[in-house]
Amino acid sequence: MRYTISRPVRRSLAGAAVGVLVLGLTAACGGDDDPKQSADQEDLAAGDAITITTFGEFGYDALIEQWNEENPDTQVEQTKVSKWDDWKAEITTSLQAGGKGLPDVVALEGDYMPAVVAAPDVWVDLAQSEVEGRWLEFKVDEATTDDGQLLGYATDAGPEAICYRKDLFEAAGLPGDREEVAALMTTWDDYFALGEEFKKNSDANFYDASGSIAQAMLNQVEFPFEQADNSVDISSDELKNVWDTVTSHTDLGSKAVQWSPDWTAAFKKPGNATVACPGWMRNNIKENTGDPAPDGVVWDIADVFPGGGGNWGGSYLTIPKSSTHQAEALEFITWITAPEQQAKVFELTGNFPSQVEALQSETVLAATDEYFNNAPAGEIFSNRAAAITVQPYHGPLYSDILQKFQDAINRVDQGTDPDKSWATFEQDVASLQ
Repeated sequence: MRYTISRPVRRSLAGAAVGVLVLGLTAACGGDDDPKQSADQEDLAAGDAITITTFGEFGYDALIEQWNEENPDTQVEQTKVSKWDDWKAEITTSLQAGGKGLPDVVALEGDYMPAVVAAPDVWVDLAQSEVEGRWLEFKVDEATTDDGQLLGYATDAGPEAICYRKDLFEAAGLPGDREEVAALMTTWDDYFALGEEFKKNSDANFYDASGSIAQAMLNQVEFPFEQADNSVDISSDELKNVWDTVTSHTDLGSKAVQWSPDWTAAFKKPGNATVACPGWMRNNIKENTGDPAPDGVVWDIADVFPGGGGNWGGSYLTIPKSSTHQAEALEFITWITAPEQQAKVFELTGNFPSQVEALQSETVLAATDEYFNNAPAGEIFSNRAAAITVQPYHGPLYSDILQKFQDAINRVDQGTDPDKSWATFEQDVASLQ
């Protein structure tokens, strides 16, 4: 099976430095330390280790243990940060201090890569013949500069399905069978209509958060916030449709900010009937619902995504020039992002591989998920990957504008008039330029 994803051709960056990362570098270059200059390289001394900081759950614990057993002279130590936003703030602070405090390997959320590509001199070029053809094309494009520098090795991708509570569907008088559920939500109009039907007979939330649904819909918009020349444009009909649709259905969701304690709690009471669900989201659902699931709670996965296909998330491993062990770090990330290792991560955590060979492996294709009613997760997410036809353009300001958009959605959830919240969003975006 071949997976191809269309995307606009990358154009040269317009204007001066843009994005939080670039602004941070401007500040850093005024001091004694310049993160653009590669650090002097050192041999690993006895007791030293390559350092890597990840966020969320990359599924690397067992793999790093395996690496350390097989490579006694090149040990690796992992630090985990629970939330990407927290780690992003630390990265920015470190870069403003000339790269001080950054580990040898920096894990980055995919939405941050445009800012990295906009400031390539801070990061090691990872291009090497050994990894050519390893990843889905759009994952490579997202991390590649105009002059061919590859600044990140992709870890996973996020093809989206719909995870749903079979027990809540059936209690509301709706079908629970995953094929029947899939047939009920092939379009977003169908999805929201089903939510209205569900709410007539249930006190549970139809979906977990307005921000989650907004993100899911944005993942099908080719130019959500920026055009191919990186000019900011938030006036498109597609973006306004996402806004109008989500803000007119806030009664269907929890009204909690995604990733907040209230969002976590809503999985248990009153419960969430559906979640826009890339493979990695299954871990969040398990943790928030409880593992094993409480009596009577049955999660399942429908092989569908309203409107076609969508990709949400997928991270990268990078090496900053501040690292004093760049060769060893490159050797490690080459190994841990290889298809064999990513297939193992999928088995352990559900993070869907971004490597072409891994997508075709029996380990992935035959995988089932006991927690999700023994759903054929490997087959479902492989099908969802094949359904992706649009990869949204992520310019240097994408991550920052997305946060402002989510803030605007959350204000409406809390009672702000949609028109007023949109006006604030426009002002917030203008302040970023």
